[in-house]
Amino acid sequence: MTAYTAPLKDMAFVLNRVLALDEVAALPGYDAAEPALVEQVLEEADRLARDVLAPLNPIGDRQGSRLENGVVRTPDGFRDAYGQFTAGGWNGVPFDPEYGGQGLPWLVQQALAEMWQAANMSFGLCPLLTQGAIELLHAHGTDAQKSLYLPKMIEGAWTGTMNLTEPQAGSDVGAVKTRAVPQGDGTYRITGQKIYITYGDHDWTDNVIHMVLARLPDAPEGTKGISLFLVPKFLVNPDGSLGERNDLRAVSLEHKLGINASPTCVMAFGDDAGAIGYLVGAENRGMECMFTMMNNARLAVGTQGLAIAERAYQQALDYAKTRIQSRDIAGSAKGGDGPVAIIKHPDVRRMLMSMKSGVEAMRGLSYYAAWALDHAKLNPDEAAKQRAQRMIDLLTPIVKAWCTDLGVEIASIGVQIHGGMGFIEETGAAQHYRDARILPIYEGTNGIQANDLVGRKIVRDEGVSMRELIATMRKTAGELAALPGDDAEIIAATLADGIDALDHATDWLLDVFPQDRQSGAAGAAYYLKLAGIVTGGWMLARGAIAALADLSGPGSDADFLEAKLITARFYAEHTLSQAPALLAPMIEGASSTLGLSEAQF
Repeated sequence: MTAYTAPLKDMAFVLNRVLALDEVAALPGYDAAEPALVEQVLEEADRLARDVLAPLNPIGDRQGSRLENGVVRTPDGFRDAYGQFTAGGWNGVPFDPEYGGQGLPWLVQQALAEMWQAANMSFGLCPLLTQGAIELLHAHGTDAQKSLYLPKMIEGAWTGTMNLTEPQAGSDVGAVKTRAVPQGDGTYRITGQKIYITYGDHDWTDNVIHMVLARLPDAPEGTKGISLFLVPKFLVNPDGSLGERNDLRAVSLEHKLGINASPTCVMAFGDDAGAIGYLVGAENRGMECMFTMMNNARLAVGTQGLAIAERAYQQALDYAKTRIQSRDIAGSAKGGDGPVAIIKHPDVRRMLMSMKSGVEAMRGLSYYAAWALDHAKLNPDEAAKQRAQRMIDLLTPIVKAWCTDLGVEIASIGVQIHGGMGFIEETGAAQHYRDARILPIYEGTNGIQANDLVGRKIVRDEGVSMRELIATMRKTAGELAALPGDDAEIIAATLADGIDALDHATDWLLDVFPQDRQSGAAGAAYYLKLAGIVTGGWMLARGAIAALADLSGPGSDADFLEAKLITARFYAEHTLSQAPALLAPMIEGASSTLGLSEAQF
């Protein structure tokens, strides 16, 4: 299996030239994010990802986690790696310094998260969920809860989980049956079972803080009757020390297609008297609180799509440069003899360019979402802050769904480039594909993301946020069209066509969905894909503008910058050019999608 190395130059290009990290660092509270410090942070993170986490990836895949006598054991080396991770302060990078965080921008955290997930996605899932639990508690917990739990969670001494799913209640969270009975002393007794709980138990830390959705005895039906509870594995004394073991345990681990090192637990709450829990937020308002964690996790899962695609691309590129097979078509026509590295073959180059351009489009879009998140949190201009919040709300389902669908596709291409060896486990290409396949499923299936985008983010706000995004993208297309060269001309023209298609699709949704929700929902996945392709192309277009500007400067890295232009043009010609074709199945395809009776399937 090919080693992983973080693409630091590509990351820095997006951070500094496409998104202007210095402007984010100018936001109040982010003054520590100086360029020299951020560069040093990324270099140190690369060392940890490359030298510690990545070598454990195949080991974790082979060994998996296991449940022994009620104790979850993670694969060899994982606990020590987590110790290094927390000792380096990596768990607390974007969090409030008041509770021990480092207070760096989420834009910087985005680059770090890409490294952790690319190096070892099974490992990275634990801090991913802890990060979301921290955000939830910071936003909705009482002062006492925050003081008691956040310092240890931010440090990484305690980890966090999300407990939603039950055997009868998957994506339909309103069907949750776990019960919470008030005890009259501010505590609740939690009873029930949760499934698919990532890192529900493990051997890395001495406490796990579970965020659990449950129903009070007199709660109304559906999501309006769900409350949120903090349920620790070990109870915590007022001084922060650990008390007795709570009445909860992992009763089994799932056997999965991928992410084998990540323990996916079936959790039982209340085998005896019931687990002790503490209400977070108001009664029957649990879903509102949990959405803070869910939205954080959805953006993070989109980053996983980017990360696994980068990992698959690095491995496929290395294999294509070293695998010798068949004559070069151009060489054989000239009488050349002998086999060549397969990167010489045009179809392999097409696949590699598809991988590379997709990765760079995802990186731009997911980092831009983090940029918007920083502005939504800290921009002192209230109007700019609200625009940024609308943008992050709009982008969350797009980043989650489009990046994860594309991550699976790119991991599959990686297997294809390996040929028969890609189907053999020893190369590691198959692991990336298997690991990637969960991403379009968890944290809300991608069909749910499409419905959320259409129903909540487009129709509910009457297209305001998408109109703002479209206007911004049109400005970029105009700037690029004014620059010299056929690369700029082609990228700008293709981007403009894609924007027109997205604009037309948005008009159609706003016109049709309120009267015909079924037809709108039938086309929702196409709309999301269209939005992802176009916004990904927009980010590459912004990169092309930056590359052209830098090429004219003194001492420019011409090879690197020319590669950015060629990659953006490839994406425009091979991917973005397909965007308008998505209008037909979206607008005209509902009748055939919905036409069969159930018996006819």
